[in-house]
Parts: sequence; C-alpha cells; structure tokens
Amino acid sequence: MASIVIWIIAFIMILGVFQVDTSALLATLGVASLGLGFAIQNIIRDYLQGFCIVMEDWYRIGDWVTIAGMEGEVEKISPRRTVIREINGTMHVIPNSQIPFASNQTRDWARINLYVTVAYKEDISHVYQIIDSVCLELKNDPDFGKHLTSTPAAMRVSNLGDHGVDICIRGYTEPGEQWGLTGELRKRIKNRFAQEEIEIPWPHAKIYFGNTPEIDKISDS
Repeated sequence: MASIVIWIIAFIMILGVFQVDTSALLATLGVASLGLGFAIQNIIRDYLQGFCIVMEDWYRIGDWVTIAGMEGEVEKISPRRTVIREINGTMHVIPNSQIPFASNQTRDWARINLYVTVAYKEDISHVYQIIDSVCLELKNDPDFGKHLTSTPAAMRVSNLGDHGVDICIRGYTEPGEQWGLTGELRKRIKNRFAQEEIEIPWPHAKIYFGNTPEIDKISDS
C-alpha cells in the first residue's frame, strides 16, 4: 500500500513538471481515496476485533461456540475472520467485526443438564434412588466414567407439568463430553425405568363428540 501511494504521488509530480493539468486527476483520486477509506475502515475493525478476541482468549481452534448467530466448531482464527463449521458440515466465514460476543460450550468444564419426566403416581423418593443408582453406574463405567468430573445426581423437582413430574439431573464433565454422556445417561435411565416399571408419561387427548342424540324407537304395531 505504501509503494502504491508513493508511485501515485511521484506520477502526479512528474505530470506537474511537464505542466500537465492534474486537477481532474486529483479530483478522481480524492473520490477514490474516500471510497477506499470506507473499505479500509471495515478491514481495520476486523483486525482490531480479531486482536481483542485472540488476546482475551475468547475461543480456540476446536472449541464449540455460538458466534454471530452461528453455532459450530472453530476451524480457523485469523486477525480478520473466524471460520466455524456446523454439525451438518456447513462452513461459515465470519468477519471478526461481526462478533460482538461469543458463547463457548467447551471451555474448562461442562455440565450434564438433563430433565426426566415421570408420572404423578410414582413415588418421587424411589425415583430419586433409581436415578442416583444409574448415575453411579455411569460414573463407575471405565469408558464413560473417566470423562465425568463428578457423579451426576437427581437435584430437584423442577416442574409439575401437565403430564408428569419433571426431575432435574446434573453432573460435571470434561469439556466437550457433555453431549455423549447425557445421551448415555438418558438411555440407561430409560432402560432402568422399564425394569422398575416406572412410567414415563406422554401427552394424552380425549375427544368428545357432544351428547349422543336419543333415537326414538317406533314400536311395531
């Protein structure tokens, strides 16, 4: 850029030496420099925001983030742009100036946050015991337990819904392992509930067609 500017100035000075009218050329260069200034302004914003993102360590390559309304894995970080890839494989190239904030789901630690619904007729204390037993089995599993930093447990009744009682289960995991562990815990709870005959409710609907009209019986004469 500096070389281009120097050559342009030198060219105009040479034209002046040969007494060539450069007023029209200078006006054109003024308009062009104004447009170039607006374009460079956005580029400078990208670089400044990129510098802040890197220095403040918002996210790193391999992190699962939500930025600029897009969610995916960070594939590349440069001073001007961030590249993320969605779970379906779509790649998004986002200028850093368009990233006002970032939500990082795989930094330092993660958490299982699972809600299980049981029927109103069930004994909640017994359900708590079953859930905690399944969570302990998951923690003691050599394949899954090594990614758990605490043993999940039934925390509370989170809601009395229209169809059942919602129970909240929470536990801490290594970063990025929360999704697989949540799925495995959900599967094991479903199987144990089937063994213990604990009902997992689903929405029911009753349909009324109004009062059934009485049919006059005509007696045979």
